[in-house]
Amino acid sequence: MSGYLTSEQCSQLLSGVRAAGQQVLSIYKRDFTVETKQDDSPLTEADMASHHALVALLETVTPEVPILSEESGEIPFATRQAWSRYWLIDPLDGTKEFIKKNGEFTLNVALIEDGEPVFGIVHAPVLGVDGTTWWGQVGEGAWKQADAGIESIRVRELPDAAVELWKVVGSRSHGAAEFEAFCADLPANERVSMGSSLKLCLVAEGAADLYPRLAPTCEWDTAAAQAVVVAAGGAVLNAYSLTPLRCNQQDSVLNPFFIVCGERDARWEQALATALS
Repeated sequence: MSGYLTSEQCSQLLSGVRAAGQQVLSIYKRDFTVETKQDDSPLTEADMASHHALVALLETVTPEVPILSEESGEIPFATRQAWSRYWLIDPLDGTKEFIKKNGEFTLNVALIEDGEPVFGIVHAPVLGVDGTTWWGQVGEGAWKQADAGIESIRVRELPDAAVELWKVVGSRSHGAAEFEAFCADLPANERVSMGSSLKLCLVAEGAADLYPRLAPTCEWDTAAAQAVVVAAGGAVLNAYSLTPLRCNQQDSVLNPFFIVCGERDARWEQALATALS
């Protein structure tokens, strides 16, 4: 036991996130209005319903731990920098996917300890009969619950490209030119397009090998899935320094460009450096 959360707390959180997912799903299945936030990103009533449900859940399970949500009011860094432990949530990652009704959106809950995502839940309400959930606790392991039940997941070793293509996952919406440049310098590979934090989960479960994100994201977009990836034996690294992505290190909540991998390898590291140059 790593001491981050007890098994009872994990169970409460998993149940609560899935319940929030049901609320989101009920909105997804009907007509809904779309507003535009100050940064021109879309906002739906599902974002806010999930936000309120997840905040209430976390305040019940860990009332002493502060919460930062994409949809909460801005919390100054002067306040946040004193937090050694806090929850970081994205109530609905992939709002554009939600609006398109392609199912590729997720609810994301991460526990941050001293800047490191150490526990995360990623829930996709539409995938599968009753939704699909990935979760992990660093030092303990990672799991996936889908129609087939619960299974332990782990990143895979990079295959011999002469025998099996590397699988590289990318965004449906962002960073296409840089992504293509990166893939062009890799050994033989195939591309997989996916929305939201599901891209990181594909690497965590060994369904993909690499995910280069060479376009802007925020910490709440990635923290939960980063915890799952790390718990599954992988890494989420700053694309320039190849050091682990950290949260709450500055006033801005923007991430640097990053790459998700199962393991370090000089071939993709060189391809990444070229794509960034």
